[in-house]
Amino acid sequence: MQRIVREYRPDDLNDVLSAWESATRVAHPFLTEPFLEQERHNIPNVYLPNAETWVLDQGGRVIGFIALIGVEVGALFVDPAFHGSGAGRMLMDKARELRGDLEVDVFRENGIGRNFYARYGFEIAKELIHAPTGNALLRMKLTSDLARQGSAPSADYT
Repeated sequence: MQRIVREYRPDDLNDVLSAWESATRVAHPFLTEPFLEQERHNIPNVYLPNAETWVLDQGGRVIGFIALIGVEVGALFVDPAFHGSGAGRMLMDKARELRGDLEVDVFRENGIGRNFYARYGFEIAKELIHAPTGNALLRMKLTSDLARQGSAPSADYT
């Protein structure tokens, strides 16, 4: 089945929320239900209107998305049924094509995300605390020099 990365459209919202919810449950089991409920509200009302968002469309169904705010990857989520299929890599490749150097904050407890970004070539720049949850965050950076040194992962787990 053909996959294309295309710009987000408002009629993609239900698929985007579905991919976010299912991936979040797998990668972020440490987040509280009240926090997730707030995020579910924030995605369509705060984040999507303020980000450049691209979706991965497979046969008319959105299976993942990436949201960019400048050079920051604000969100990268892929339906877990498609983890390991190259979906996350396709979305990250689009972000690199558009921005070159990239930054991302990933929860330290999110081994799935941390491993994906590290295999892609991101390096940890510093550790922060996520104020709303109190969880540790890792600020990771990918520069063009780092990207040329490493190779993109052959599989993804985002």
